[in-house]
Amino acid sequence: METFADYILNEKDYIKKLEIVYYMQKRTNIFFDNSVILKAELARMFIEKMNIDVDTNLVVTACLLYACKKNFVSYDLEKIRRYAVDGAEYLETLGFSKRFCKICSEVNRYYPNGEREKESDILELVDNFGGLVLDRPERKGFPIDEAMNLLENRNLKGLGNIYLDEFKEFIYLKEGVAA
Repeated sequence: METFADYILNEKDYIKKLEIVYYMQKRTNIFFDNSVILKAELARMFIEKMNIDVDTNLVVTACLLYACKKNFVSYDLEKIRRYAVDGAEYLETLGFSKRFCKICSEVNRYYPNGEREKESDILELVDNFGGLVLDRPERKGFPIDEAMNLLENRNLKGLGNIYLDEFKEFIYLKEGVAA
């Protein structure tokens, strides 16, 4: 019997994949908003433009689902820290592999579980960058250059994200300026 994981991973069309998650959100109340779409599109474009050697379909699907258990508004720091792990546990019940769930849980580094998957570093980049450039209720989004500076020198400083330099190059290529 086909699982939800099989169904969405077998769907290669990006727009149809977005529709699947949209309807899933309507039925199950998972977290899915425009920020999720932005981050998935950033990951897709980054992988394709920079010829990153990963399964694009897997990474895009992970981008669409890793935040599924994120609270829309939460002031509980532990819930904020746990949303990726909680989401990974939920995704496993939908038939996703342990590796896929590990990739999703590693979007942040609150609960390390061994050697990181390289796809997790892509999720980490787009999650952090997207969070910096988008407006939030408490602040306006940062300009691209300021967001990149914060990403590199604060959010990911010393963490060894293997794609940070390539992501920086990608963003500045998209912006049409030199890094």
